[in-house]
Amino acid sequence: MAYLFKAKEAAGYQDIITEDHDLKYVAFGKISLTEGEDYSSQTGGYETALVLLTGKVTVACENEKWTDLGERNNVFKGKATAVYIPCQSGYQVTAQSNDVQIAVCKVKAESKYAPFVVRPNEVVAHPRGKETWRREVNDIIGDNGEGRVHRMILGETYLQPGHWSSYPPHKFSSNERHLEAFFYYQFNPEQGYGIQMHYTEDQSIDQAYVVRHGDSFAVDRGYHPLSAAGGYPIYYLWVMAGDHGRTLVPYFDPAHEWLK
Repeated sequence: MAYLFKAKEAAGYQDIITEDHDLKYVAFGKISLTEGEDYSSQTGGYETALVLLTGKVTVACENEKWTDLGERNNVFKGKATAVYIPCQSGYQVTAQSNDVQIAVCKVKAESKYAPFVVRPNEVVAHPRGKETWRREVNDIIGDNGEGRVHRMILGETYLQPGHWSSYPPHKFSSNERHLEAFFYYQFNPEQGYGIQMHYTEDQSIDQAYVVRHGDSFAVDRGYHPLSAAGGYPIYYLWVMAGDHGRTLVPYFDPAHEWLK
């Protein structure tokens, strides 16, 4: 299975983690538009969240239409605006500014709900961790998604230079529950980098990857701690989905659980 997806520049829509990837529930793409350009698509069997990374847009879906969406010119300047598009639906995005960048977060769904917008003042921020693994986690679709989405759990995390995230090392799968995840990274400034680890207790997976601006990473199982290089804060967008509800239950690596 491919885990790391290196950044590529492309106008319009680009698939990054495709719907036929080895992940069962999660797929991911990105839309890049300039002012006046449109993009239209169908969600098919995936509920979809359009997370505005930069720029201002109009989005139409079903019988709804929202204008002037988007309040930040980069991901380090404020909380997200996101539009939830249900499965089996068509939608259109029109760029109202230059440099519109939208993350297209897809989760397999069998139930169709109503579209809705999450605005920056509705994003819930949570401080997590301590010492050199302190970070800020912003829930875009978390508790507010109960009864409104099928499987999707969505958020953004901000990690300070030299710090760790997903730490102490934990995973979101056990013998009873399983969640897949993907991460999409940005750095400030853009030449920054981090180290994404990925391992299982039996070390059948035991790797470390250099991640850079615009890269993405897929996780089907295992622990996934992330470290930011000195001087370079990391932003990463994450989506999780699985087969047993929408509750995030971290399972800590027993070898490092004492750090809690």
